[in-house]
Amino acid sequence: MFFTFLLGLLIILGTLSSALSTFVLPRAARSQLNRLVFGILRRVVEIPLRLARTFEQRDSILAYYAPVGLMLLVPTWYVLISIGYALIYFSLGFGTLTDSARLSGSSVLTLGIVSSESLLINVIMFSEAMIGLILVALLISYLPTMYSAFSRREQAVTMLEVRAGDPPSAESMLLRFNRIHGLDRLHEVWKTWEIWFSDIEESHSVLPALVFFRSPRPNHSWVTSAGAVLDTASLTLAAIDAPYDSSAALCIRSGFLALRQIVDYFDIQYPRDPHYPADPISVTRAEFESTLNTLAEKGIPIKADREKAWLDFAGWRVNYDCTLLMLCAVTMAPTAPWSADRAPAPRLPRLLMRKKRG
Repeated sequence: MFFTFLLGLLIILGTLSSALSTFVLPRAARSQLNRLVFGILRRVVEIPLRLARTFEQRDSILAYYAPVGLMLLVPTWYVLISIGYALIYFSLGFGTLTDSARLSGSSVLTLGIVSSESLLINVIMFSEAMIGLILVALLISYLPTMYSAFSRREQAVTMLEVRAGDPPSAESMLLRFNRIHGLDRLHEVWKTWEIWFSDIEESHSVLPALVFFRSPRPNHSWVTSAGAVLDTASLTLAAIDAPYDSSAALCIRSGFLALRQIVDYFDIQYPRDPHYPADPISVTRAEFESTLNTLAEKGIPIKADREKAWLDFAGWRVNYDCTLLMLCAVTMAPTAPWSADRAPAPRLPRLLMRKKRG
């Protein structure tokens, strides 16, 4: 009976650890249980996704993935807590395993339909009921925090459509800024998006379900928006004949650090210290030249040394190229130039974390 008691206790502690890492801990902490729930659900969602014929249909299906996965966590925790306590009641001699399961379910749901005359078991019942109430309270307080972070993210994504088009692209963003504001106003954008990247680095690593929360409009995506801003900053520093803007460099650094922090949660491999040309990028020289030609035709001053401009652009892009494309694949982002249009095939999240090798 001691091992039964110990097994029940370990199940309870493991479940509480998952809940604490999800709801309470103010830092990125990966939970095997959470990944298992979301991973299994993603494999279930893959079934109707294969039947969908248009991106709009796939997007409408994926829109339910993260919310449903999030809501499944609480009943999963309840079931595991109930199983753990049932094993403890059984080890203490309450009755058969079925009777212990009924007592545990009655306690965790605070139904009170089964009771015990044992003082020790009653104390344990009260602790189980308290845990059940705490889990519900944590979920209620957790959702406003998550949707507040989602709202901040999507506000910037929606505003970017005015400046970078739909789908967003670096070329459109530079042309519209040059025509409406002037390129000298871009430094305000870099500062705004540097803060945005810092915000998503914190929120999307602490609340990883946010990664899969899709934008209200099917053709919008926080991943492709991030890519458009990073490419615009890279083009500005590398190819636009204008004074060097340190805020653009800081925006790029804030961006690729944020994307790496988020990608780390999914155990996706990427170059930790990439350098071009040892690490190639997905944007070709021909695409780069075509964009510069278009910008030059519209009156944007381009640096004369195209070779150096390409090397500088590739040197910036290599820092976020792999992570950007991987996030486009994981989230099944809508098609956008230089990001989701060249992302690899959508990949399923791992069911369990791999052990990192020292």
